[in-house]
Amino acid sequence: MRALFKDRNVALATTVAALGYFVDIFDLLLFALVRVRSLKDILATQIAAAQEDMLSRTRFTDAAAMERAKEMVADKILRDSGVMLDNILQTTGLVLGGIVWGVLADRLGRLQMLFGSILVYSVANILNAFVADVPADSAFAWLHAVGLGTAYGQYATLRFIAGFGLAGELGAGITLVSELVSKEQRGFATTMVATVGILGAVCAYFVTEYVAEWRNAFLVGGMLGLALLFLRVGVVESGMFDRVKQSHATGRGALWMLAWPAARARRYLSLVLAAMPIWYCVGVLMKYCDVIGASLGMAGDAKPKPGLAIMWCYVGLALGDLASGLLSQLLRSRRQALLAFHVLTAVTVAAYFTVGPQSLNLFYCVCAAIGFASGYWAVFVTTTAEQFGTNLRATATTTAPNFVRWSAAGSALLWHQFEALFGGGAAGDAGDPSAPWRGAALVGAILIPVAMVAAMALKESFGSSLDWTEAADGSRTEPPDADGPQRA
Repeated sequence: MRALFKDRNVALATTVAALGYFVDIFDLLLFALVRVRSLKDILATQIAAAQEDMLSRTRFTDAAAMERAKEMVADKILRDSGVMLDNILQTTGLVLGGIVWGVLADRLGRLQMLFGSILVYSVANILNAFVADVPADSAFAWLHAVGLGTAYGQYATLRFIAGFGLAGELGAGITLVSELVSKEQRGFATTMVATVGILGAVCAYFVTEYVAEWRNAFLVGGMLGLALLFLRVGVVESGMFDRVKQSHATGRGALWMLAWPAARARRYLSLVLAAMPIWYCVGVLMKYCDVIGASLGMAGDAKPKPGLAIMWCYVGLALGDLASGLLSQLLRSRRQALLAFHVLTAVTVAAYFTVGPQSLNLFYCVCAAIGFASGYWAVFVTTTAEQFGTNLRATATTTAPNFVRWSAAGSALLWHQFEALFGGGAAGDAGDPSAPWRGAALVGAILIPVAMVAAMALKESFGSSLDWTEAADGSRTEPPDADGPQRA
């Protein structure tokens, strides 16, 4: 590990990539951490109207039952709005941004894309602090015509833009570090980036807890991103990329090459599927643990808080990323490390629905255990970088993690469908109380086995040279000194 810091360029690039991912995760999780507070503020009128409508249609024998029903109606509105803003709009921004930033990183360079992505998501998060309903008689009344007249409409648009900007940080950083570091030290370097970066969620939790106003939390996140721009000064471009650029290699950033030929498409799809359980755990089980916990019988003061669940999950994720990265180095196998952590994920997700509801403290312990078990993000992004040539590496390494994040939208939509199948009600109707947890459990029962099969389909890439390029027909071209030092 100490060898990483003997070369100043490598040390600086690794440190800056780690801090960049730290801010990336900080800003990515901000909405999830302030979802309940911010949407209660923005949607107060709609929630009150839905509760009144439910009360007008339902008779209750006691006040406690009425309050539980009102709470369930509010939870569903907050959940559905959160799914739209986070699991759908923000993650759609992530996947579209991943495509744009990834292609540009392979065509123009890794560093330029880092600067652009940071600027976009920082400005979007700062603007999030100022969302507000626009009076119909104000000078800005025209905003209503374009869907930006309400605080909710502005919030939704800015979450999409923030997602678009956030998409470029991780992939470009991992690609740059992977290409600067020797193949023997590559796994250690990317593990350090992922482990430090994951702690951004823990920091975000404490910021949102101690900053009373949710709007100020977005200001903090945006300012952290802008501060990163100054840290980028002095970071060098990848020597591998410079050589490929100077040689005018074909296929740089050619997105279509990820879909053809079939063998390369299967390689890419297997990587995405192998990591999908991570964002099922974060995007469904943690972010909406209040709704799932209530359906498991954890009511009132015993109902889990999403912010705290996310914080403990990310503590586990940081430790899991460190452990999975080191395990892959010890086993000299990325694939075996992925499969080992898939098994752990299956066990801890089962505990979430069975052991966790027994007490609130036990539930948060299970959340931390799920985080550790699903903490194979470091191995996933390292494997992605190792599976593709230099002319396509940034495109693959930037888009694949964002397709995984986008899968949170699919997981949430599946959850909704399965919940309805089990008798869940609409936003203004309580429905079967057990439907939310049963639907969420079924989603996990599908995704985790699929991820295991996908991991087994991957070719082992530990210790492989990265100094090669992809040809349109699926073959690879390696320079005579492909096994030489991989430094800038």
